[in-house]
Amino acid sequence: MRFFLILYQSLDAIRANLFRAGVTIFIIALGITALAGVLTSIDGIKSGISSSFSSLGSNTFRIRNFVSEVRIGGRHRRDKPKRYPPIEYRQAVAFKEVFGNQAIVSITGNGGGINEVKYRSVSTNPNITVIGTDENYLKTARFELAEGRNITAEDNTLARNVVIIGNEIKEKLFEQEPAVGKVVNISGKIYRVIGTFAKMGTTGGRGLDNMAVVPLNTLRNHRSNMGSLTLNVYVDDPTKIDYYMDEARGNFRLVRNLKPRDPDDFSVMKSDAFVEDLMENLKVLTISAQVIALITLLGASIALLNVMLVSVTERTNEIGLRKALGATRKNILHQFLTEAVVICQLGGILGIVMGLLVGNLLGTILLQGEFVVPWLWIGIGLFACFIVGVASGYYPAWKAARVDPIESLRRE
Repeated sequence: MRFFLILYQSLDAIRANLFRAGVTIFIIALGITALAGVLTSIDGIKSGISSSFSSLGSNTFRIRNFVSEVRIGGRHRRDKPKRYPPIEYRQAVAFKEVFGNQAIVSITGNGGGINEVKYRSVSTNPNITVIGTDENYLKTARFELAEGRNITAEDNTLARNVVIIGNEIKEKLFEQEPAVGKVVNISGKIYRVIGTFAKMGTTGGRGLDNMAVVPLNTLRNHRSNMGSLTLNVYVDDPTKIDYYMDEARGNFRLVRNLKPRDPDDFSVMKSDAFVEDLMENLKVLTISAQVIALITLLGASIALLNVMLVSVTERTNEIGLRKALGATRKNILHQFLTEAVVICQLGGILGIVMGLLVGNLLGTILLQGEFVVPWLWIGIGLFACFIVGVASGYYPAWKAARVDPIESLRRE
């Protein structure tokens, strides 16, 4: 009961000096908002990216003609990806024939991301990504079909005008009707739909549900210059992926006619390497948020110390009256200390609410992350507020406890 009485007295004192307490609460809330907001958005981005790339697993890797890095801050932020000679069709086919007996290999080509798909009088936005590939693409990309069939080797050999469309395209053009068997127009070319992908969401901010997959040779016939091709490799045993990557590197060096002393003019990278690189660089933002929160809480602790000292001076008569009625030094110490802690906790709670709203807004809407609640950082934030409250409130509480009741009543 005594604790609740002290808590009631502290809240009553805060309400009596609402403006000063409110400013202090707001300053504390800013620090916690910076901490909770940035860390919430980072956790949401991590969760979203991890779930987006989870379908690829840890047993796939790619061979491409460039090396890209994810950098946040630092002197590398203006570096451009290192690019090598493009991977040609004959090189990709030669590698698939050689390495295909060790792992599943698929070849993909990019048909651009500004295509439009039409069915009768209905059309999509011109943001459809077209990919040309072979019969192994679904295995290496780990995608699933909602209906229909996969592209076959015969489709690719004969360069048939067939297509597998994403869930977003299917819903836009056909709504509840079956899409398989329908004829669509993709950027002026006619294709027959043979399948639709299950809903996949996004990967690293790139929508997978607005993707159309056609046979590679069909895309080659429709686009004379596709640029460099990409080789996707899937291995059954993820523990041996490093071994297979080394084997693939050696085989592709032979395909590219590289001499023993020549450096690689291509990159061999795990499919989840982007995630690992991004996670590593997000630590910079985490540390920055911690430093900002620490500086803000330091300023808030000084403000709280001054507010409490002013409060002790203004409430000298109240302190003397309480002592005259039987309150001990311990009671006065607990009252003012509780008041400081309550101010900090109110600021912490406000900051956490603001941080969760800002962080999840940034993570889910702007960066395609997931809604998360970082319970660990919430606990750390509240504990930090408690420490600030005790550290800043102890001296004013100690000073209040040592007020002479006779002198304080005489001042009235």
